Amino acid sequence: MMDSSIGLRSNLTELLTSIAKERIYSSRKVVILTGAGISAESGIPTFRDKDGIWTKFSPEELANFDAFYKNTKIVSEWYKKRRDIIEKKHPNPGHFALKEMEQLFPSFHIITQNIDGLHQKAGSEKVIELHGNIMRNYCINCKKEYTTDEFDEIYNHTDTHIPMCDCDGLIRPDVVWFGEQLPQDALETAFQLAEEADLFLTIGTSAYVRPASDIPIVALQNGAYVIEVNPAKTGLTNFTHLNLLGKSGEILPKLLEEIKLNLNH
Repeated sequence: MMDSSIGLRSNLTELLTSIAKERIYSSRKVVILTGAGISAESGIPTFRDKDGIWTKFSPEELANFDAFYKNTKIVSEWYKKRRDIIEKKHPNPGHFALKEMEQLFPSFHIITQNIDGLHQKAGSEKVIELHGNIMRNYCINCKKEYTTDEFDEIYNHTDTHIPMCDCDGLIRPDVVWFGEQLPQDALETAFQLAEEADLFLTIGTSAYVRPASDIPIVALQNGAYVIEVNPAKTGLTNFTHLNLLGKSGEILPKLLEEIKLNLNH
């Protein structure tokens, strides 16, 4: 399937095959799938690396509804600390390159598995969040939404540190926990975009978690040219047309420059 699997050197032009160049430069509908890898380059811990989030806590302890319901204080505190960390992080060159690419194609969408909002911080406007956003919260009873500031106000002024809504329902982070379904609207939109894509880039994702890992396969089956950008090979590598080995913060700016140069000629 692949044209080639290549590591990044100084001149990306020399590394792209003629087929890759033709497909990239002629694309009108571009879809991006991002995972934890692009956020890790901004200093946000991933789930599966040796220094990742789950080395200190297991998913079963914190990231599921039963744990939240039984240990609301602990789970709320842990997510508040995660938000505090994420709020201090900034988009990296990979995020900003994607933001600029959005201006170069007639149709450009980012589908992300990340919950940190860094794509939006970088200025990307068409972002589909598959796993929610840690900066949002809502009541499990009446569904009232709470901003981070509103949540912190309640959390900090409650002796028990158990965030409660006016209706006495618990306030939880607007993220998808283990055992929960992905938001149906976001998932349907993601698969529809994949079906219509001319060019599909999968960036910084292990591609082992379904249904997100199925999205690039759908794009491939419907004729899209699929490129993987990742420091290491993944479960998706053998199904892509081109595998660019390296950090997204290094590869995407170079790819952006190649696209801009071509479009200007």
